[in-house]
Amino acid sequence: MVDMYDLFLFSIVRIPSLKSLGIAGDELLNKGVFLLNVQMAGLLLGGIFWGIMGDKKGRLSVLFGSIIIYSLANIANGFVTTINQYIILRFIAGVGLAGELGAGITLVAETLPKEIRGYGTTLVATMGVLGAVLAYFITDLFNWRVSYFIGGGLGILLLFLRMQVFESGMFIKIKDEKVERGNMLILFSNRNRFLKYCKCILVGVPIWFVVGILITFSPEFGKALGLDEPVEADKAVMLAFSGQVAGDIVSGLMSQYFKSRKKAILIFLCLSLLFIMAYLLFPSKQLFLFYTVCVLLGFANGYWTLFVTIAAELFGTNLRSTVATTVPNFVRGAIIPLTAIFIYLKSTWGIIYSALAVGIVSILIAFIALRFLDETFAKDLNYTEDNNS
Repeated sequence: MVDMYDLFLFSIVRIPSLKSLGIAGDELLNKGVFLLNVQMAGLLLGGIFWGIMGDKKGRLSVLFGSIIIYSLANIANGFVTTINQYIILRFIAGVGLAGELGAGITLVAETLPKEIRGYGTTLVATMGVLGAVLAYFITDLFNWRVSYFIGGGLGILLLFLRMQVFESGMFIKIKDEKVERGNMLILFSNRNRFLKYCKCILVGVPIWFVVGILITFSPEFGKALGLDEPVEADKAVMLAFSGQVAGDIVSGLMSQYFKSRKKAILIFLCLSLLFIMAYLLFPSKQLFLFYTVCVLLGFANGYWTLFVTIAAELFGTNLRSTVATTVPNFVRGAIIPLTAIFIYLKSTWGIIYSALAVGIVSILIAFIALRFLDETFAKDLNYTEDNNS
C-alpha cells in the first residue's frame, strides 16, 4: 500500500506541484510527461538491480533496501524548489519503488500452497492499489509537499513492520546449493525462455497505457472531449484505482474459479479494449459519466495481480525474484515509448486519435502474447533454471 501510494502520488499532484514551481500552460503536459518518464526510467533500472539482488541476497533484503531509498527520496521531494531537483528525486524514488512489488509477490508465491497462492497474491496487489486511493485522500487534506512527507514517513514506519517477515523457504533451500542465482543472462541463453519473458511483459503493457496516459493526463483528455466541467486529475486517479481494487479481487477469484490465470486475463483484456474506446470516443459531455468510465478502466486494469503472478510462476526459484521484479517495472517503463509515440502522433492526429491508436495496438499485442503463454495455475514452483533448459 505504501509503495503504490508513493508511486502514484506524482500523478495526483502533478499539476499543483508543477504550478508552484512556475510551470504553466502546455508545459504542464510536457514537463509532466518528462517527469513521469524519468520516474519510470528509475523503475526500469531499479527493477533490474532489485530483481538480481532478490535472487542473490534474498527477498527480504530487497524489501528493506527499496523501502529506505524511496522513503528518503519522497521526504526530500517535499523540499524541492526547482524543476531539476524534482527530476533528480523522482528518478531516485523510482529506483527505490522498483523493488517492493516483485519481492512481495515472489515471497507470497513461494510461501503459500499452489492451490491458494492466487488468493495471497490478489490480497497483496489489492492492498497495493488501495495505496493510490489513500494518496487521493491525503492530497485532498494536505498540500503536495506534505503529501510527499507523509509518503516517506509511512515508508519508514513500514521498515519496522517488515522486521516481522520471514525469508522464503524455497530461497533458503537453494542458497547453499551450487545454483547460479540472479543471473539475467540466463534469460537470454535460451530462446524459449527469452520469448516467455518478453510475453510476460507485453501482456501487462495495456495497464500502464491506461494509467500513464489516459488517467494521468485525464484533464487534457477531458478538455479535448469538450466536457461541461474540467477534470480533476487526482479524482480520476482515485476513481480508477478504486475500480482496480474491485478488479483485482474479481480477477483473482475468477482465476481460482476457472483454475486458469489466462482465461481471467483474457476477459479483462477484452474489457480494457471496450472501456478504452468508450473513454476516447466518449459521446457525452457530462463529467459524471466520464468519471464513471475512469472507474471502469480501473476495473479492467485489475488483471495486474494475475500478470505479475504468472511472471513469478513461470520461472525457477533462482530467477523468480529477478523476473517478478523486472517484468512489472519493464511494463511501467513501457510508458516511455508509449508516451513518446503518443506525443509524436498528437501533433498530426490530435490527442484523442493518437491515444486511441497507441491503446488499440498495445491491447492487440497483449492478446497475441497471452495466446502463447503457458498456463501456470497448478504449477509447482520448487525448481530452478539453468543455462540450457
